[in-house]
Amino acid sequence: MAWDVTVPDTYAEWHIDQTAREACSAANKAAANKIVKYGALSASHIFLSVAVEAAGTWNQSAIVLIQEIGRRITAVTEDTTQTVFLFQRLSIALQSGNAVAFLALFNAV
Repeated sequence: MAWDVTVPDTYAEWHIDQTAREACSAANKAAANKIVKYGALSASHIFLSVAVEAAGTWNQSAIVLIQEIGRRITAVTEDTTQTVFLFQRLSIALQSGNAVAFLALFNAV
């Protein structure tokens, strides 16, 4: 299995028209681009394109992957809260990355 993670900017000028009308559109477009980019890989691997918008919207394959990882953690630990905690930890990591990028704007001036 192979996966590629991308985090498109929900508010980027080239996404904003579509993201204002349709949730997850930037993530879906980024995921589709990765599938095309790594198309040859699918002959030898199970490939998942994981996209999470900077604003926090997840594409469907990202949700499926995290749910499966959470299910497997739960199978080992017998703690049914693991999938929720995994989503929370990844969401916090995304928010932290957004904060770093936002602060970098002020430091660049």
